[in-house]
Amino acid sequence: MAQFQAPKGTFDLVPPRSELFLAVRDALAAPVRLAGYGYVETPAFEETALFARGVGESTDIVSKEMYSFTTKGGDEVTLRPEGTAGVLRAVLENSLDRQGLPVKLWYSGSFYRYEKPQAGRYRHFSQVGAEVLGTEDPMVDAELVLLAIEGYRSLGLQRFRTLINSLGCRECRPAYRALLQEFLRGLELDPETRARIEINPLRVLDDKREDVQAQLAGAPLMSDHLCEACRAHHAVVRDLLDEAGVVYEDTPTLVRGLDYYTRTTFEFVHDGLGSQSAIGGGGRYDGLAEELGGPELPGVGWALGVDRTVLAMDAEELGGAAVHACQVYVVPLGDQAARHAFALVGRLRRAGIATDMSYGGRGIKGAMKSADRSGAEAAIVIGDRDLDAGVAQLKWLESGEQVAVPLNEIVQTLKEKLA
Repeated sequence: MAQFQAPKGTFDLVPPRSELFLAVRDALAAPVRLAGYGYVETPAFEETALFARGVGESTDIVSKEMYSFTTKGGDEVTLRPEGTAGVLRAVLENSLDRQGLPVKLWYSGSFYRYEKPQAGRYRHFSQVGAEVLGTEDPMVDAELVLLAIEGYRSLGLQRFRTLINSLGCRECRPAYRALLQEFLRGLELDPETRARIEINPLRVLDDKREDVQAQLAGAPLMSDHLCEACRAHHAVVRDLLDEAGVVYEDTPTLVRGLDYYTRTTFEFVHDGLGSQSAIGGGGRYDGLAEELGGPELPGVGWALGVDRTVLAMDAEELGGAAVHACQVYVVPLGDQAARHAFALVGRLRRAGIATDMSYGGRGIKGAMKSADRSGAEAAIVIGDRDLDAGVAQLKWLESGEQVAVPLNEIVQTLKEKLA
């Protein structure tokens, strides 16, 4: 019988590399948690209409990439392809917007898109996201950019670039939209792209095909047609980033792949990843709450790709850094020693020290090989004679240094040495 395999476009996370993914998730979430963002977790599937209205029917996500199905009860549902629409739905449904503004939330989870699998683009992927709802203050836009950069820097990443743009608002975008449509109708485009011109012409600017990009060289830019309010908003965001010492690139062609963006839009790209260079991004989505049937509730947020960030770390040779779940490995020699070792492992774990032990009465040679493989910094060897003497042998695995430590002092000794 054929062996089962992970579905096409997906992969398993297994030790030891899975530890790196956990470390990346924690690092990307840490800055927003310190900034007072509360955690939100939404279902992995929602009503299909939520994404059709929220993400936009003209997007590739909605038109081509969603995992949609009908339940046994006849409901039309979709595995979530992105996080913002679900978070906003949860805010409105749970009346979080009535408990004080702004609402600041973060999330972490899995998302699903039926895409052509390639390096950096999977059908099941992980993101850490952050959203702020209920304020148009450009300081929040800048704060989110800074928090994302802080997360990347904490992982040691250096070779990523920050791109920013403004996509205007409901006041200035209609006139620009008409101007862009007029320009695009004069180009040689395939029927599907020509249809997109009438639905959301800005999405044509996001087309990655070289023959399309070549024709877009003279396209009118939103940055040249911003209203005074949008121009002022964008200027404040830029000034705040300048004052914070952030190096960024004004990118007037930056659109991103979702229809709900307004005003501030940004993206983080890493040049070591080839065509799938974006490792995260986001922007402002004023008007989305109203589109979903809620009150006027301006918002801004981002999503940072865990998988893409790990690949960026690989490109900078950071992904190979040892990330170990184990600090201390306990090796008992004999039945009596095994019972004492088991109790000692519990004490070490309660003291906050990541600890594992050798099971099954293995000999010293095999147990020490397991200690080395665990990545632990130290091994504790306990034999029956050690118990009679009231000591354990503490061995530092890298140097090979070994010393006898009283059993009643071993936990405190390790806390001090591993601090």
